[in-house]
Amino acid sequence: MPDLSQPAGWLPLVFLVVMGLAILVYVVLDGYDLGVGMLVGPAQEGDRDIMVASIGPFWDANETWLVLGIGVLLTVFPLAHGVILTALYLPVAAMIAGLILRGVAFDFRVKAEAHHKPWWNRAFFAGSLLAALAQGYMLGLLVVGFERTLPNVLFALLIGPCLAAGYCLLGAGWLIMKCEGELQLAAVRWARIALWLTALGIAAVSLATPLVNRVIFEKWFSVPEVFLLAPIPVLTAGLFVLAELALRRLPRELIHGDERWGWVPFGAGVGIFVLAFHGLAYSLYPWLVPERMDIWQAAAAPGSMMFIFIGVAIVLPLILAYTVFAYRVFWGKATHLEY
Repeated sequence: MPDLSQPAGWLPLVFLVVMGLAILVYVVLDGYDLGVGMLVGPAQEGDRDIMVASIGPFWDANETWLVLGIGVLLTVFPLAHGVILTALYLPVAAMIAGLILRGVAFDFRVKAEAHHKPWWNRAFFAGSLLAALAQGYMLGLLVVGFERTLPNVLFALLIGPCLAAGYCLLGAGWLIMKCEGELQLAAVRWARIALWLTALGIAAVSLATPLVNRVIFEKWFSVPEVFLLAPIPVLTAGLFVLAELALRRLPRELIHGDERWGWVPFGAGVGIFVLAFHGLAYSLYPWLVPERMDIWQAAAAPGSMMFIFIGVAIVLPLILAYTVFAYRVFWGKATHLEY
């Protein structure tokens, strides 16, 4: 490990934290609106406008965090960016295509004539699903070190729908908080289905990560690490149980207008993603490309990193501020779209 008292030592660590924060916030914020996009598919026609309205003020700004994370990877860790984007060229292209499709559909479905609107709804659903599946596939390949053997590819293909289910869990939790009536009750049903598909995905990643890498296995199952890290899976399991209990209780309470537990499924989903991200980050640190390139090997020149650090120190607080401001201004129940 380089001397952490020098910029070449500590700057890569700072940017790793910034990139990790950007990716985590993106997964949570854009995750729920991708989830809402996928839930547009099974929703009733009359509910789709309210669902889209619930994410309308936020969805575009949520993607800012993806731009920030990829920007840090490109500018601060250019060697890793080349390796990762080369290995993930096709799924990245699929993700971008999905994001473009859902963005176009989001705007045009509001303005389309009645007989065209169902097609834009399908496009919004398809774009959201494609982006989520591509992100899950990329996560699976990252866990196995981008090695495209048949078992690894099958594993990555499994993680795709599991991550999509996690996004649906966040999306359904969001709708429970933002909507009312039959749509709210439908969101509870969707959340219960998505909850255990999400559990399958997290269990698969948690089991596969140490099995495919001896170093990661030792990081988790050596003494005393195994005892220090035990709270992560225990808390994750507890959040799944809490979410299930809340989802069983909510239908009875929502019918009577009691929404005290309405935030619990979304909050539990966010907690599950945070803990899963924390465990994955611990497993992979300090590697950007597992067992091939760490953050110091991939880093740009110290002078370049210091210049970028000044820019990030200015931009990051602004992004945080307008994100908090937007959610504060547009908080409350969603209503029908008007144009």
